[in-house]
Amino acid sequence: MSTPLGVREGVALAPYTTMGVGGPARWFVEATDEGTLHQAVAWAHARGVALRILGGGSNVVVADGGVDALVVHIGLRGVSTREMRDAVDVTAAAGEPWDDLVARTVAHGWAGLECLSGIPGFVGATPLQNVGAYGQEVSDTVVAVRALDTRSGDTVTLSPEQCGFAYRDSAFKSREPGRYVVVAVTYRLRPGGAPTLGYADVARDLTARGVMAPTLSDVRTSVIAIRRTKSMVLDPRDPNRRSCGSFFTNPIVSSAVADDVVRRATDGTVPRWPQADGSVKLSAAWLIERAGFRRGQRDGVVGLSTAHALAVVAHDGARAADVLAFARRLQASVAERFGVSLALEPAVWA
Repeated sequence: MSTPLGVREGVALAPYTTMGVGGPARWFVEATDEGTLHQAVAWAHARGVALRILGGGSNVVVADGGVDALVVHIGLRGVSTREMRDAVDVTAAAGEPWDDLVARTVAHGWAGLECLSGIPGFVGATPLQNVGAYGQEVSDTVVAVRALDTRSGDTVTLSPEQCGFAYRDSAFKSREPGRYVVVAVTYRLRPGGAPTLGYADVARDLTARGVMAPTLSDVRTSVIAIRRTKSMVLDPRDPNRRSCGSFFTNPIVSSAVADDVVRRATDGTVPRWPQADGSVKLSAAWLIERAGFRRGQRDGVVGLSTAHALAVVAHDGARAADVLAFARRLQASVAERFGVSLALEPAVWA
């Protein structure tokens, strides 16, 4: 059954997510233009219905019982550019595939996004998560986020300061979740700029390939190759493909907690990265493995990726409840072994 707006009932959500689990949306609509998006928000408000926004589905776990809400699948497309003397502003609609945009900027020689190659999902999710990898975060380049304010019904343009960016976080995600629906994002890039080479893995891959003066394209090639070895690139042939990528964020803890982790580890090899505010970032993957789990370890139909300890994989027959139970087991083991809490990276829809 559908309405003139195109709202359908009982639409299965598992096919729209990379994890491939979970039940249906009570109501569902495809929004391929801003008018439809505005109408969908108004439709939900008029009926007192909860609203959920779905992009590429690479960072969400849908509960087995489904979602009692209107799920709006974002299909807004389009990319425009504005060139200035020393920069270029690239504005992409929320439904643009992220890696296609990165490939486009690299091909034009615009630096700033090259280390974010190979990440699945849509443009609209990048400011929510403050997506980052291999020494870059989108907050390094975002200059404006155009969004629909679901409270007022107005379309607004938010500055980076208003976005409240933090490590894998933003105001969209934690301060006012659900208030804004991202419509488009503007990134300020550097024409002819040098690539970012802050990560040892990238530098090693470039050296192994004999690349001494890497271009943006060289760095993109290395990043995708590294991600592929970790099953962090969507590939229908990959047995680890049904995942959300990193299921946990790397915990940022006080220096005292980090020192306690070192004491508990006993071997002195704890990877740790001091932060500007005196806190310390730890490796979630390292904590999981040292808590007694190994890559490829399975608990029935759910397990860790064979390529990376941060990825939880749903195998044939898995349900959302299985995925979340396994994740809780990982969290409990790390907390018991090291006294550190692991936070989920994907959103859980129930």
